[in-house]
Amino acid sequence: MKKFLLILLTAVLLGVGLTACGTTKKTYELALITDIGTIDDKSFNQGAWEGLKKYADEKKITYAYYKPTEKTDDAYVAAIDLAVTGGAKVIVTPGYLFEPAVYVAQDKYPNVKFILLDGTPHTPDYKTFRIEKNVYSIFYAEEQSGFLAGYAAVKDGYTSLGFMGGMAVPAVVRFGYGYVQGAEYAAKELGLTNVTVKYAYLGDFAPSAEHKAAADVWFKSGVQVIFAAAGGAGASVFAAAADNSAKAIGVDVNQSAENAVVITSAMKQLGTSVYNGLKAYYDGKFLGGQSVTLDITVDGVGLPQDFSRFKKFTQADYTAIVTKLVADTAKIRTSIKRDTDANNKAVLLTELPLTVVKVTEVK
Repeated sequence: MKKFLLILLTAVLLGVGLTACGTTKKTYELALITDIGTIDDKSFNQGAWEGLKKYADEKKITYAYYKPTEKTDDAYVAAIDLAVTGGAKVIVTPGYLFEPAVYVAQDKYPNVKFILLDGTPHTPDYKTFRIEKNVYSIFYAEEQSGFLAGYAAVKDGYTSLGFMGGMAVPAVVRFGYGYVQGAEYAAKELGLTNVTVKYAYLGDFAPSAEHKAAADVWFKSGVQVIFAAAGGAGASVFAAAADNSAKAIGVDVNQSAENAVVITSAMKQLGTSVYNGLKAYYDGKFLGGQSVTLDITVDGVGLPQDFSRFKKFTQADYTAIVTKLVADTAKIRTSIKRDTDANNKAVLLTELPLTVVKVTEVK
């Protein structure tokens, strides 16, 4: 297996596992390649894995996941090779880091289907974008779930907000873009002029003492709640919130179980979209050759339907604002350019139509 560790977690295996030397041959029809982390990362990998596992368990299909040991395009392609060798007919790749690997794999394995989350196939230099019929590319309207998180926080009584993104990649920027606009919309509804947002990118998605210290400083300066759109680094923000009797907002999946300070999470329905993608494949309707953006109109994004950690914000409030988003009756601007890279950071500061909320970028 060279440098790759094959981890097999399945409730449908027949009691026969792979030995270290590969003397037992078994195939796995569905596969997921993890994005560096593990399938229990309480974030992107786990959300995607849960959707795959649910479908496979229901339909009694064998499945496995494969974990690359390094963060390189070659390593991702090699992990895909391993999955194909293991019999995979459909491979789920969760995250934009898989874009160059899937660009290669779509040609290398034309009979294998790929579900690529948060990305579209392209060359490493971004010069060539191409999606073949065996690739289903899924994006999410992160700006809408971010909007709902910011709206709920202000409606619940918070006026000093923070946003800590992992890196200024488009999906994270969209979360932040929506969060600030949601806070603005709620502030206008309530007639508030004292709502502020501190805004920063941490530089990576890993938990660290440095990230906790940065969040500590914000909380001690008066920030009441931080939206951590930062993958594993969110754990550092949650820990700082707990130490300072403050609150936090999770991302991607419902992270309320991670820490009592998490009042809600700006979710992408990762599991649902993977489940539906697999269902389409087995129904003979695989949505290959296209990229789709799942938004609030198809329940592609949203907040968890548990409002017990809010003081004022209710299910009725949520339903009302979602109705406005779906119908766009309030002309809420939540779109953002999807064809740019980290320069989206400049878009946030120069193009947001803010009149009430004050945003301070912390570098």
